[in-house]
Amino acid sequence: MEKFHGVDYYEIEELFTEQERLVRDTARAFVDEQVLPVIRAHHRAGTFPTDLISKMGALGFFGANLTGYGCAGVSNVAYGLMMQELERGDSAIRSCASVQGALVMYPIQTFGSEAQRDRWLPALARGEAIGCFGLTEPDHGSDPGGMTTRAVKVRDGFLLNGAKRWITNGTLADVAVIWAKLDGQVHGFLVEKGTPGFQATEMEGKFSFRASVTSELTFNDCLIPEANLLPQAEGLKAPLMCLNQARYGIAWGAVGGAMACYDAALRYAQSRIQFGKPIASFQLVQNKLVTMLTEITKAQLLCLQLGRLKDAGRLRHTQVSLAKRNNVAIALDIARLARDILGAYGIVDEYPVMRHLLNLETVKTYEGTHDIHTLILGRDITGISAIE
Repeated sequence: MEKFHGVDYYEIEELFTEQERLVRDTARAFVDEQVLPVIRAHHRAGTFPTDLISKMGALGFFGANLTGYGCAGVSNVAYGLMMQELERGDSAIRSCASVQGALVMYPIQTFGSEAQRDRWLPALARGEAIGCFGLTEPDHGSDPGGMTTRAVKVRDGFLLNGAKRWITNGTLADVAVIWAKLDGQVHGFLVEKGTPGFQATEMEGKFSFRASVTSELTFNDCLIPEANLLPQAEGLKAPLMCLNQARYGIAWGAVGGAMACYDAALRYAQSRIQFGKPIASFQLVQNKLVTMLTEITKAQLLCLQLGRLKDAGRLRHTQVSLAKRNNVAIALDIARLARDILGAYGIVDEYPVMRHLLNLETVKTYEGTHDIHTLILGRDITGISAIE
């Protein structure tokens, strides 16, 4: 396999700091050396490469843009570049890191007690513990406020009942950040592996995210100690703040998936001979490649400014919605164009294109669907909600 040299038509490289380039290059080498050699077999088998977790922890990939408690504390742009490279390997790898950092470590750091931070964050940062995030339910996805999972206060803590579905890392997790209604208000709870009444079951039959662990979580009179309530998390705003962190990483990750597809298509077009010459010499193929490059370049610049705004503390959640919505959509379009250029080879896993295309179908849906982000942006620019 030829070495990946990146996609940088506008010399965006010079806009990154030395630290940001170092983080990007570290993640790129990890993907090339550790992920790509094994991901095809795991995709076929429908398994996650769990042996990579400790390696990701050692490299500081978990909660990398958080500070303290053993976290790397890199800039949000550096973190974004990391997510870009991990998704270039596979959505399952980026999703594992994204859930661990944005959806588990972030809420513990932001809404948790000092005791909760001390107990969980260092272990999660090192990859010695794995977490998951439970908000989506079987009957409530785009409408999380309608959740039916309930917590009731009892003498020894809280009794939790309900179910969560489509949960990344669910069966691997040592701790689950679970959102449930207590007296009609949304609260966050830390549910530990092995708690009586708590069961995690792996979901099967997926065509997408095959190398990722996706689970259903059920809670039947599950007793949660009072010390496991996230004390600063009250109301639906808390889990939505977590989703905003994850969506930020997804916006960058989608660029990585698009890069992988473009790179595969370009190399193939340059080497595939038809009618006595490379298919890259044909106008229609060149048009597709130029379209792919143009959209990647626009998405890169969008992400860079998004990261700079986040680092400056000026980021608005609607700006994240725009980036997630745009970048995933163009990545899907690029994957489809790449599949078209590769012809029959586009559907076999000798090339990464179909794997990325299938994964991106899921990425378009989770952490807020394309249409939900459209409505978020529509409300922001018009002042009128189309949902309520």
